[in-house]
Amino acid sequence: MSLYHAVDRLHHCVAELESELDLLQQHILSLRLLAARVFELPAVEKGKESDPLTQISVEQRVGQSALQLALTHFSRLFMQHQSEKISTKSAVRLPGAICLQADKEQSPLLQQQVERINTLKKQLEQIITVESGLPSEERFEFVHTHQRGLITLNAYRSLVLLDNPDSVRFGWANKHIIKNVSRDEILEKLQKSLNAGRAQAPWSREQWAEKVAQEIESIKSLPDSARLKIKRPVKVQPIARVWNSSSQKQTQLACPSPLIVLCKDTASVPVLGELLNYDADNVNHRHKPLAQPLFMLIPRLHLYTDRLA
Repeated sequence: MSLYHAVDRLHHCVAELESELDLLQQHILSLRLLAARVFELPAVEKGKESDPLTQISVEQRVGQSALQLALTHFSRLFMQHQSEKISTKSAVRLPGAICLQADKEQSPLLQQQVERINTLKKQLEQIITVESGLPSEERFEFVHTHQRGLITLNAYRSLVLLDNPDSVRFGWANKHIIKNVSRDEILEKLQKSLNAGRAQAPWSREQWAEKVAQEIESIKSLPDSARLKIKRPVKVQPIARVWNSSSQKQTQLACPSPLIVLCKDTASVPVLGELLNYDADNVNHRHKPLAQPLFMLIPRLHLYTDRLA
């Protein structure tokens, strides 16, 4: 697909997504609110995206106040929708749940709406990351040239709809993203960076080229049997634990946005738990398996190897 067609599809997809989110808001407001509980988290300010999170204070909102915050959160696609002080590199998170009474006719309609919205979100990500044909370092300029202020972190994020769960409880999750990679993959990535001829602060173009060349040599010098892993830390994130008694099953979900919970009637409202403040010094790990020793190879890529010689 040509870049011209990708731009055209980008405009249409964003416009359709905004329209569908507006319709969803109207539909939700037409339903009876049975319960709502959301948890406001401190916003990440510009320049502080990489600061370690050791404590997070939670502020709870309930009822109509929680509903209004949820609806605003669902529609927050552009940086113009939030304070200039808030970082656009860290998505605003609002864990929680809104419980709506929906009968046999309303429930499938709302489900279809959410499915359409999530399909558009996936299409948007596909347009930007694949159809544009652009490498990752050029996508920011592409997006903000044609959809000024679009926060892709928010725009890509799916909505979650639940049908008559028995309880929804909240907590925190600490984890790493671990991915096995091949030597050829990393060498190709580094070679592209070298060929691009760009600098990265605080290095000059020449210094950066020398640094990348050294990284390439460090990969080539590894023994053939060495394995490579990307082990990228993920900041602590809110999660929801959803219990369904009919299936006797608990499901754990990432919860950056309020869950939309459909209930048959007032007797079907699930138990909504609280989200407590996060304190890294008081985290209890239920099970922490012994990790294989790994050696840091390229810090900026979070690249590790199991052997250096």
